[in-house]
Amino acid sequence: MTISRTDIEKVAVLARIQVDDEQVSALEKDLGNILDLVDQLGTADTDAVEPLAHPLDAVQKLRPDEVTETNQRAAFQAIAPATENGLYLVPRVIE
Repeated sequence: MTISRTDIEKVAVLARIQVDDEQVSALEKDLGNILDLVDQLGTADTDAVEPLAHPLDAVQKLRPDEVTETNQRAAFQAIAPATENGLYLVPRVIE
């Protein structure tokens, strides 16, 4: 697949980048090579390949779910402006 000079200039305008004539020629060649590679990959037979969630067959180690800190709710609520029945009271925002 080929990409035209006009297409490259349109994309440059949309991306808000300045591309001079020398760069357009180089981009035309490079993007053409990339699109050819994508076309080549599209022809690969992948019918027998199962989709993967991750390329490695690894399992993430998880830490045990256990409490490691002491309960400090009373100390935190002692410095709060307003509390009631163990809850923080906040001003009404929506009328």
